[in-house]
Amino acid sequence: MISVEEARELILDSKFNYKIEKVPILDSPGKVLAEDISASDDIPIYDNSAMDGYAVIANDVKGADESYPVRLVLAAGSIPAGKVSGKKVDPGFCIPIMTGAAIPRGADSVVMKEDVQRDGNSILVFREVKQGENVRYRSEDIKKGDVVLKKFDKIGSASIGVLASLGKSNIKVFQPPYIGVIATGDELISIDEKLRTGVVRDSNSYSLSVQVREAGAEYNRYGIVPDDEEVLKKSIEKALKENDILLLSGGVSVGDYDLVKDTLEDMGADLIFWRVNQKPGKPMAFFKYNNKFVFGLPGNPVSVMVCFEMYVRPLIRKMMGFKELFRPVVVAEALHDFRNKKGRTNFARVVLENKEGKYFFSSTGMQGSGILTSMVKANGLACFPSDMGDVKKGSRVEVHKFEVIYLK
Repeated sequence: MISVEEARELILDSKFNYKIEKVPILDSPGKVLAEDISASDDIPIYDNSAMDGYAVIANDVKGADESYPVRLVLAAGSIPAGKVSGKKVDPGFCIPIMTGAAIPRGADSVVMKEDVQRDGNSILVFREVKQGENVRYRSEDIKKGDVVLKKFDKIGSASIGVLASLGKSNIKVFQPPYIGVIATGDELISIDEKLRTGVVRDSNSYSLSVQVREAGAEYNRYGIVPDDEEVLKKSIEKALKENDILLLSGGVSVGDYDLVKDTLEDMGADLIFWRVNQKPGKPMAFFKYNNKFVFGLPGNPVSVMVCFEMYVRPLIRKMMGFKELFRPVVVAEALHDFRNKKGRTNFARVVLENKEGKYFFSSTGMQGSGILTSMVKANGLACFPSDMGDVKKGSRVEVHKFEVIYLK
């Protein structure tokens, strides 16, 4: 049996080949760049006005104010955005200009429309401007040849705007892995079947599938596989052909019908570790099969979700190119006592609160590994280290924060 830290290290040190795909930029938000993006143009490519107003020579309006306005003669009609004026601004003259329009020759600044009064074919300027004021200069934002976005950068709305301005309609991103999900056990029935003594509805394959989606990957759910070695082997083989990671819930403990571990080893999968010194989720196993990964997860619903959060999700995010693999972690104070058995790491489902800049946590209730509603109420997992023992009110521990994500 290994520690939580050792299990994480073994999983995240696993070697794999990134998968890369080219996608339209509007399909890329939330993904990670798989290439550096260099600018093929200056942005902006010409000096332009940052305001609606009048293109002027700054020296002509020096000292202008409400008491001593400066008069300038209109040299030409207005310059709209997208147009270039052939006229030059000579001393004592000006040209009306719209936001984004190219600065005409001779002008070096723009007076805002609000600071001007029109008077026939001239204007009165009531505020001086400095040279370059209200002008956006060529290459002010991006210089040609600059690496603007880097490989492993996460793509957001601002990134999309930059890509569009550079004329990049398609980009290379790290392809999310495909995750196969199988629930094992003769005791499982589908969610449409009527409950009866001795059976439970399959919830694991559903909660895991959504956790996969929340992590940004794609899932293939294969439903329920009975405790039959041949059927299990065929199901695993099919799933491994179609996915990069396979998640199997149930069948990894030491019971007579726990077949997952033996079946995978018989197939030639390399067992990296089996059993982690934690609660819940102790009987978790991790395998490598050729270039694929397999997690043998416990059968209890809470154990399944906790193991996914602590181990599967970070691996998925690493395969997607993310730099930050884990949920945000904060140090929080216990609002009441927790009973905790010393000797193993315990992940407690908690309600995390922020009060005046300090974090506090309380239990969601019964903490059994079959109490799935304890996860519904939780917005954090408190980590009680293996050497801690009972947690007293006021004790401070690390809590992994959950993010609420609504999927389409």
